Amino acid sequence: MELTETQAQENSSSYSVKLDVFEGPLDLLLFLIKRDEINIYDIPIAHITKQYSEYIELMKVLNLEVAGEFIVMAATLIRIKVKMLLPKTVDEEEEEDPREELVQALLEYRKYKEAAFVLKEKEEEQSQWFPRTDLDLSGLPKDEILVEASLYDLMLAFKKIVDSLPKETFHTVNYPKVTIEERIEYVLNYLSQKEGVVFTDLFMDTPIKLVMVVTFMAILELIRLQKIYIRQNRHFSEIWVFRNDR
Repeated sequence: MELTETQAQENSSSYSVKLDVFEGPLDLLLFLIKRDEINIYDIPIAHITKQYSEYIELMKVLNLEVAGEFIVMAATLIRIKVKMLLPKTVDEEEEEDPREELVQALLEYRKYKEAAFVLKEKEEEQSQWFPRTDLDLSGLPKDEILVEASLYDLMLAFKKIVDSLPKETFHTVNYPKVTIEERIEYVLNYLSQKEGVVFTDLFMDTPIKLVMVVTFMAILELIRLQKIYIRQNRHFSEIWVFRNDR
């Protein structure tokens, strides 16, 4: 059956994964600020609004359930952006920076997040990522993998994969029928052959965007079910995917 690109996108809306792993809009903003090495006290609001909006759009494309607070934050960023673009009157010269409230909220959230990380680190300091000694981990970064990758890290990696695809030159293409269940089975079978794989390797079997989207959603579902987990040796570095055999 031949589908237009629009029809293919409509078909993808039938795939839905509800996740409880979003930590909120401030978490996403901190991720973007750290990734782009932005001074939190002097946020380039136009840039951060654009980056934030792209993530929201990606969530919608993946048919993830976007909480209302993410939409509210998007509106807040746009309001701040507009206010900063408007010419100031003499009376407004002494007013505080329209970004001030956002900066304070981010600083408070970052303090909370760092405290939570320390507590989690203490809780896990006696555990090991690889308790089994009979596994062949040749080729893996092993002990270098210490950082738990976030959902935003995954989305960034997936966005890079999609952006690297060649632009379609035809209006009609043949899309195979694909389900999340099939892609879950594919991911688990792929991981059954190795202890861990690079995240991008899971998308190498097909260049079709719709299949890639469903594969990404299958990965998110497997994370939610705690059947796999993801690690990095540092933030924004290459992501590895592992079976959770515990």
